[in-house]
This record gives sequence, C-alpha cells and structure tokens, in this order.
Amino acid sequence: MPGPFASGGDREGGIVAVKAKPRSRRANVRRRTSETDVTVELALDGQGRYRISTGLPFFDHMLAQLAKHGLFNLMLRGKGDLEVDPHHTMEDVGLALGEAFSRALGDRANIRRYGQATVPMDDALGWVAVDLGGRPYLAYRAEGLVGKIGEFDAALLKEFFRAFATALKANLHIGVQYGENTHHMAETLFKAMGRALDSATALDHRIKGIPSTKGRL
Repeated sequence: MPGPFASGGDREGGIVAVKAKPRSRRANVRRRTSETDVTVELALDGQGRYRISTGLPFFDHMLAQLAKHGLFNLMLRGKGDLEVDPHHTMEDVGLALGEAFSRALGDRANIRRYGQATVPMDDALGWVAVDLGGRPYLAYRAEGLVGKIGEFDAALLKEFFRAFATALKANLHIGVQYGENTHHMAETLFKAMGRALDSATALDHRIKGIPSTKGRL
C-alpha cells in the first residue's frame, strides 16, 4: 500500500525539503546541523497516522497527540545531542515541523487561516488559538506547566512551541487554564493544537484565493 508521504528534495540553507505540489498539501523537510538531524514527512489531509521517534519518549507521545487529533499523517525522526541537553532536539524538531506545515500549505490560498480549540483532560483544561497569517508570534500562558514530567523537563515545551510558530510563520497563542497533573496539562495543549491546526489548515470552498484583504500572507 503506497505511503502518504513524498520523498526527495533540494538543500536550502540547512533545510532539505520538497515543496508541496498544487493541491497535494504534503511536504518533506530535513533539518541537519552539527547538533541534530531531523526528518519530517507530513500530509495535511490525512487520517492521523504517525511514526515518531526523537529519543524523548514523552515528547514522542505529545507529537502523536498532535497528529492523531489534527488528522495529519506524520512521520518524524530526530536524532540530537541529548547527552548535552534535549533543548537542541526540541527546538530543531519545532523548526522542521513548522517548516513542513508551511511548505505543505503552499501560498495558503483557500484555507480558513484561523483555528482554535479548548480540550479537557481530567483535571486539566488547555486551549490553543492559531492564525496562519504569515507573522510569527508565540503567546505562552502555561506558567503552571513546570518541573519534571517523569524524566522530561516541562520548560522545554515552550522552546518547541516558539520554534514551531517561527518556522510556520503563525500567531500561536497557548494556555493552560487550570490543572494539577503536569502530564495532563501538557497533553491538553498538544491535542488542542492538533484540533486548532486542523481547523486553520482546512480548505473552504467559500474562500477564493488568499484569506486576507492584503492579497497575500
């Protein structure tokens, strides 16, 4: 059975990538530095299938939530200098994944552009609002999401979201309204981001061309 992912690509400033063909809404990205090597294969119009390995099991679990609840097909492999600090891996995965979404969207014509979701998980309630308008910005309101989740440092999540918003060129507003269990708090954010991105990237037949009065994003 053929896979949902494209292959091949050209190197552009440290990124090896294939731009999505018209209406294909797929992209391959490879980001390789002296610290990390990250490969992403993404199909926006998927079924929530995923194969993810970053060397950080909790982070893999979070990215799986994004793919599953956003109905994106995602294959992501990341190798990094975890013996130094997971920060490099988290940041470069965010940059590569954001680049993949950006390339899969192409010129962003005919998309809804905006999306938002609020997701509960037991004691925790998280929310995400996104604008794919071409201007990167992160507003992070998850001050209670700190400390260790098993062996994982919750502070690294903000670095991932910042890198993702930068590469996607999106306004990304994220928050945990309340919660007690840090695992639940983090998981609500990734589930909410998946659902918000699903809405924002969706094609809408009522939208003709670029969804902006400026005529471009």
